Amino acid sequence: MSLVFRRSARRAHGFTLIELLVVIAIIGVLAALIVPNVINRADDAKLAAAKSDVNMLMQQLKIYRLDNQRYPTAEQGLEALVRKPAVGNVPPNWKPYLDKLPADPWGRPYQFANPGVQGEIDVFSLGADGQPGGEGADADVGSWQ
Repeated sequence: MSLVFRRSARRAHGFTLIELLVVIAIIGVLAALIVPNVINRADDAKLAAAKSDVNMLMQQLKIYRLDNQRYPTAEQGLEALVRKPAVGNVPPNWKPYLDKLPADPWGRPYQFANPGVQGEIDVFSLGADGQPGGEGADADVGSWQ
């Protein structure tokens, strides 16, 4: 009886090579199915963050306009939300509207156009590629959307 006990005790200490290969194959299949979905989610999250930032900048620009009867000029840009403009028409009732300007999710500054192409003013990000136009993650994200 002791011989049988020793053999079974010896087998219980580890996994066979086949068992390990099966587990690795299962993990590989799961990774192949899950990883592409996770990568696409990162792009979706960046697009959502850019849309949120653009909406917030537009809201602050509207408040700026209420206080000063006009939007900042193209020359003053979005920086007019952080520092009182010293060029062009100096706003009479300026106050700080933001502590600092956010960068887009790809690390570049948001763009500002006055007059806008899509509306009275435009605030936008050039997307992942940093170039006008594009599709998917490379598409522009703007106040007109």
